Amino acid sequence: CIKFSMCSSGTGSSILSALQDLPSASWLSRSKLEKQLQVISVLQWILTFLVLGATCTVALIYMFCTDCWIIAAMYTAWLIFDWNTPKEGGRRSSWVRNWTVWTYFRDYFPIRLVKTHNLLPNRNYVFGYHPHGIFCFGAFCNFGTEATGFSKKFPGIKPSLATLAGNFRMPVLRDYLMSGGICPVNRNSIDYILSHSGTGNAVIIVVGGSAESLDCTPGMNVVTLKNRKGFVKLALQKGADLVPVYSFGENEVYKQVIFEEGSRWRMAQRRLQKLLGFAPCLFHGRGLFSADSWGFVPYCKTITTIVGEPITVPKIEEPSQEVLDQYHAMYVRSLTKLFDKYKTRFGLKESDILLIQ
Repeated sequence: CIKFSMCSSGTGSSILSALQDLPSASWLSRSKLEKQLQVISVLQWILTFLVLGATCTVALIYMFCTDCWIIAAMYTAWLIFDWNTPKEGGRRSSWVRNWTVWTYFRDYFPIRLVKTHNLLPNRNYVFGYHPHGIFCFGAFCNFGTEATGFSKKFPGIKPSLATLAGNFRMPVLRDYLMSGGICPVNRNSIDYILSHSGTGNAVIIVVGGSAESLDCTPGMNVVTLKNRKGFVKLALQKGADLVPVYSFGENEVYKQVIFEEGSRWRMAQRRLQKLLGFAPCLFHGRGLFSADSWGFVPYCKTITTIVGEPITVPKIEEPSQEVLDQYHAMYVRSLTKLFDKYKTRFGLKESDILLIQ
């Protein structure tokens, strides 16, 4: 799977064309072949997220015990030298962001990006992304790749999706994430992007974080936002406009066991979340070869990401609590309005409401 993801944009199309020149067989029909490639593209991302960092860390340590120790030593030296790059703007690659594998990833669900308003290149932005889902498929596809055409829809705007800082301590994984323009979700990293990279920058923060993922299951429209004000304070301090973003369908791609608040299992999840930095969710999708079996492959459910109207934010280096609460309330109203405006267009009922906790 990882080898496949290393293909260039032209290579993916060449493989598809070459396979279709083979003698005809039912399993080689174009639609079935494309579906297999879509499943592989999604699975490689899940495996990358879950095991690539840990696997490469173990492999690096093991190499020190072999004749290849010099290679491990050279990479470790490079790692030390390059340690601060993720929090200093990263090292994005337009080539990686445009890999053909991401178009297969997009088409599996499929994932769509909807623009509602223009974003000015002479401003910086803080996007609040909701909901988290299990793996943030919509956030990654829309803002970590060019599969849905972000740069064409928002010319002059450079997106930087923020994720767990711990991922950037892992060899190889850190470089893979940086190539997509993904950055650590910490103060230093976001400060650098909004202060040292000029204008036209958009930092995407999944506001609910791992806590919100515990409430992600089909039919649930819950966001963790009521007490999340750090991103608003950051926007005020940098004079970056706030943009609400909601992805319809993000919670539909996996089924999860939701434990009641206060229950023993819920308390265990909360403790592990604080300890590990991510939430241990009990979820399942479909199997690799059959939609009727259980597995890690997500269900094919459309994810539609709506980028809302920007909220103009003044630059206030030390905002008072009153000002912070004011802009947080404006953001909550804007997100709720966005949800209510588009919910019936994307499978929800008029009576469905967005629960903010």
